[in-house]
Amino acid sequence: MLLWLTQEFSDTLRFLNVFSYLTMRAILAALSALAISLVIGPWMIERLSRYQIGQVIREEGPQTHFKKAGTPTMGGLLILVAILASTLLWADLRNRFVWVVLGVTALFGLVGFWDDYLKLIKKNSKGLIARYKYFWQSVGGLAAALVLWYTAKSPADTTLYLPFLKNFALPLGFVGFVVLTYLMIVGMSNAVNLTDGLDGLAIMPAVMVAAALGVFAYASGNAVFASYLAIPAVPQAGELLIVCAALVGAGLGFLWFNTYPAQVFMGDIGALALGAALGTIAVIVRQELVVLVMGGIFVLETASVILQVASFKLTGKRIFRMAPIHHHFELKGWAEPKVIVRFWIITFFLVLAGLATLKLR
Repeated sequence: MLLWLTQEFSDTLRFLNVFSYLTMRAILAALSALAISLVIGPWMIERLSRYQIGQVIREEGPQTHFKKAGTPTMGGLLILVAILASTLLWADLRNRFVWVVLGVTALFGLVGFWDDYLKLIKKNSKGLIARYKYFWQSVGGLAAALVLWYTAKSPADTTLYLPFLKNFALPLGFVGFVVLTYLMIVGMSNAVNLTDGLDGLAIMPAVMVAAALGVFAYASGNAVFASYLAIPAVPQAGELLIVCAALVGAGLGFLWFNTYPAQVFMGDIGALALGAALGTIAVIVRQELVVLVMGGIFVLETASVILQVASFKLTGKRIFRMAPIHHHFELKGWAEPKVIVRFWIITFFLVLAGLATLKLR
């Protein structure tokens, strides 16, 4: 919106031309999202506390978590408001990729909101029935896949690329592209949701991965940079840098209140939406495999749950003391802040490894 306004008056007010630069708008998007989060955060936390929308703690979980009972949750709404507002302010709203990512984020946020609403307000311990949750997640994932397929501008938009292999390019075809996109969006959404079990554990890795995806988006959207780095050139993908920057700013603003000991929890409304957004951006910039490396913590958390369930059903024994795996380390005696910070450190190096693929091809 503000981009359009500055373009309208740039002929008479030349200094407004600075807002045409993508990097400048990305900085402003991050700062705007951060400011929105910090300003409305206390008000939102107070409202959540007033209406007693507090966290319910699992009885079989670590005993150190019992003191968290009643902590305001559904704080992911703060993240979504900051992302959506900042993106609408600074992004080029003529860009189809921006609307696809915002649409997926909003839809998965609504699914998470309904799940949280049933659990916390209606006091339904099961929340949204699993098959209904996956149905609406599937609707969002498939809808995004179909939109991206039918609006693709070049073969690169629907081709699979592998890191470290400069000349590998596998055209996916309709079925392959839709299936891969669906798995990335729905899979990342649930992976982030599983990771969101400790104060700040999910949001900081999401911020780091989003920042790295912003770099990939900027490079992919620039034909010169894409050619030099031997990555797929995806016209208009650079505008996703604004969305990634907004996610970074909103995430850091939320972390201000979510850091240990948390004043507010994200809830499904935030976790499902953030994961879906990351998965969608990764598909658009054609870095599906790289994002699995950078988001290795999310992959590990998901794998630990799958392995735990499979082992218990097949053998009657558990591999971990508790899944997801962050609870395993807690039950081994690690203090919660130690688990959180160590997972952050691991993510930092995984993100660096992902960024290294820009040159190691």
